[in-house]
Amino acid sequence: MFDFRLKVFQTVAKRLNFTKAAGELYITQPAVTKHIHELENHFKVKLFDRNGSKIKLTPAGETLLRETDQLFSFYQNLEFEMAGFSHKQKGKLRLGASTTVAQYVLPPVLASFHKKIPDVQITLTNNNTEKIENALKNKEIDLGIIEGRSKNTSIKYTEFIKDEIVLVSSNKNSLFKKETIQPQELKSIPLLLREPGSGTLEVIAHSLKNTGIRLRDLNVEMQLSSTESIKSYLLHSNTMAFLSIHSVLNELKKNEFRIIDIKGLDIERYFYFIQLHGDSGQLAESFMKFAINHNFR
Repeated sequence: MFDFRLKVFQTVAKRLNFTKAAGELYITQPAVTKHIHELENHFKVKLFDRNGSKIKLTPAGETLLRETDQLFSFYQNLEFEMAGFSHKQKGKLRLGASTTVAQYVLPPVLASFHKKIPDVQITLTNNNTEKIENALKNKEIDLGIIEGRSKNTSIKYTEFIKDEIVLVSSNKNSLFKKETIQPQELKSIPLLLREPGSGTLEVIAHSLKNTGIRLRDLNVEMQLSSTESIKSYLLHSNTMAFLSIHSVLNELKKNEFRIIDIKGLDIERYFYFIQLHGDSGQLAESFMKFAINHNFR
């Protein structure tokens, strides 16, 4: 029972929404509220600050979420390790991933997976989201990992990890030194964008709609099909670009890039595993469980 309460807490903490957590856990919203109150009574601390319909984690809640993530990660890893004694996994697994995931998220996961299960041969195809979905439908890959999700009813989507798309500039940008801008200022800033069919571009377009801005309103200097090309271009120009936070961590650490905040605009998404409905192989399921359990910190 205590583990389930922690699961309820973890779900609420990640969604910051009691209704969404209830739907995901297949329980009622009053039941979610009851479990959270029981945890707060047990630890004698507040886990959430409530402001009308909005909630946010307290410092105690942030600590509990961190420890709960580690606890469930341990459970999942334990199950994975013990399953290895009951059957030795081997064979071929064909993965397909959209560009950002393939370049910046998957490599450490693949290395760790190979150490655990060296007899599984993995191939990885790298392309944009649209082409990875098509490869799955054509059965050219066994499992896909993409940026965002479409409305394709033949595909099953499973959440992988959360991502944030941020507006990035070179620290050497001589034309623009602001740290925060209004959404409408985007219309005058020279921008680099990904190519049509990119999952990143679709998410940006959807988020900008909420501010009344369309892609055609932007001052697009160039569209490039590679995140690495965009990053290199940024270093040699006064442009800016929307990029996944996962793709610019090294440049931020080296103080080559900086993030420009856009007031009232947060562009968040999930990376998703994609499979055809009713077409789930054992190796694909094992890799999914392993990847979800991977420590990305």
